[in-house]
Amino acid sequence: MKLKNLKLIYECVIINIYVYFNIMIGEMCMFNNKYSNILTMILVVLIVAILGIIGYFGYDIISSKAVNSNAQAALEEFEKATKKNVKRDTSNLSKNNTTNTADVVTPTNDPLAELDNLMAEQNTTTQPEEVSEDDIEKVYMEGYEVKGKIEIPKTKVNCPVLGKLAKRSLEIGTVIAYGPGLNEPGNTVIYGHNYRNDLFFSNNKKLAIGDKIYITDQRGNKITYEIYNMYETTPKDAEYMTRAVDEGVREISLQTCTDDSSGRIIIWAREKENG
Repeated sequence: MKLKNLKLIYECVIINIYVYFNIMIGEMCMFNNKYSNILTMILVVLIVAILGIIGYFGYDIISSKAVNSNAQAALEEFEKATKKNVKRDTSNLSKNNTTNTADVVTPTNDPLAELDNLMAEQNTTTQPEEVSEDDIEKVYMEGYEVKGKIEIPKTKVNCPVLGKLAKRSLEIGTVIAYGPGLNEPGNTVIYGHNYRNDLFFSNNKKLAIGDKIYITDQRGNKITYEIYNMYETTPKDAEYMTRAVDEGVREISLQTCTDDSSGRIIIWAREKENG
């Protein structure tokens, strides 16, 4: 509904401008026929320029609204799916923690027998099982799997993280470009466009060391990351992708363009303890 209203307003503005300039042309022609042709040409050029500017910004606003609307719809579906995946994990955990009455060991006054009982209980304890990758309920956005969600409170980012790097996937969300995967130990690289508005990583330049980033994966695990390094570099510099991290530590690297697209803004963040 909002997009339709924007289009209607845009069309009304164009019609009003066209009518206004036609009236001006008519008045000027009547006032002085000698310069009418020159004035007509100048006004036509002005009309075309104004319409071009309005069209450019109008298209940018409408397309941005559409992209953001689709991204939020995908997030709603993703959150529903993660809730189901969490319930499945919890169900598996409950099943594995259920004690079989046949395995209950009867207490005894014999210390050695009691020790044997304790060892038997430890050996029969089962570990909780997570839902397998094949059983995870997945969400897709224009054919691209939604691997998770990224939130950056300072810049009001709340958008899907897609699993396949492609031209279109970068246009509609942020994308995993390299690494082990969301919330996995190691360095996971996430790309996002700088649309020079509020979409995706457009305002990454406003972030600072100490700011928080939240990543939620398909299983519903939400990890807090804290920025500890950020810098600008050239488009050819890819060292941040293969940088070494401490064993078992979760880290992310965010990459986006500078406003003039000549450089790249790189952000390093690591899992915050007790986050």
